[in-house]
This record gives sequence, C-alpha cells and structure tokens, in this order.
Amino acid sequence: MVKPIIFQVVGYQNSGKTTLTSKLIETLSTQGLKTVTIKHHGHGGKPDVVEQKDSTIHLSAGAIASLVEGNGRLILQAEKCEFSLEQQIELMKFFHSDVILVEGHKSENYPKLLLVRDNRDLPLLDLVNNVQAVVYWKEEMIDLISAKLDVPAFLIYDEAVINWTVQLIKKLVHNMDEKN
Repeated sequence: MVKPIIFQVVGYQNSGKTTLTSKLIETLSTQGLKTVTIKHHGHGGKPDVVEQKDSTIHLSAGAIASLVEGNGRLILQAEKCEFSLEQQIELMKFFHSDVILVEGHKSENYPKLLLVRDNRDLPLLDLVNNVQAVVYWKEEMIDLISAKLDVPAFLIYDEAVINWTVQLIKKLVHNMDEKN
C-alpha cells in the first residue's frame, strides 16, 4: 500500500489557504500525483450540510454516519463523532493517494506552508512548527519573517510559491517511495 506524504497549508481565516491549496491540487494533479485533502473547519460550529438530502435526514434520525455513492462520487457525513487529525488521515489513506493536503490544524507536526496576512498573524511564526516556507501579504513583513525563520518566503501573488511547494512535495513523495 502506498503511504502518502502529509503536507499542511496553515494560517488564520482569510489568509488565502483555500486558494493556495486549490492551486497546489491542480498542479499536483497535472503532474500525476494523486491528492486528497482534509479541511479543518476552524470558523466555529459545524460545517454546512445540504438540508433535506437523504444522508442529512438519516443523520437527523440518529445515524452517526451516512455514506452516499452515485456515478463515481462518494460523500461521507458523520455526526456526533469527533475525529482527530490522525483518524482523518487514516480514513483518507483508503484512497491510496500520493499526497494528503491538510488545510488547517496549525499545531500538528507535518511539514507546512504558513500564510501570514498582516502583523496580527506574525505570532504564528513562533507558534507553528515544521514550517517549510512562508507566504506573506505585505512586502514590509519580509524582514520580520526572515528574522524569525530561515525558510523561503513568497509574496502572496508570486506564483513561484506553487512550483516551489510542488517540487518539495514531489521530493517528499520520492523519498517516501525509496523507503517503501
């Protein structure tokens, strides 16, 4: 069984995580790497579900999980269960991907791309571990970032961050393949 590498994209709300993650998925996919994602819903409350669909009705009736499959699409919803990131990763391993991209879960120890939008986000430079690169929004932040971390830093609009990150992920996948 293929053991996927796990790579995180972290930052506070509205820092560009989803946009950047989507670009990473597109690029990894075009380069032949099968990718799955885990998204942490860090906005408080539960993620939205489609109301009045059979799976939601089943959950409302008391099921703890409901799986719907149709024409190659599989949707899993679970209720009244809390899953650690490790449990979510184990679930996603079923899909035999090369990469599991995790959006969020700042305190985990997997390699990360850290996004900082403004000065209020700078404490993340001290709080987040295993940062491989930083994406920042304001040019004046580069000196503060460089003083804290010795990793590549990219301005949010610099497309080089995608290529750099994909090359890092490919290297990690290659290293994992050699171990297996």
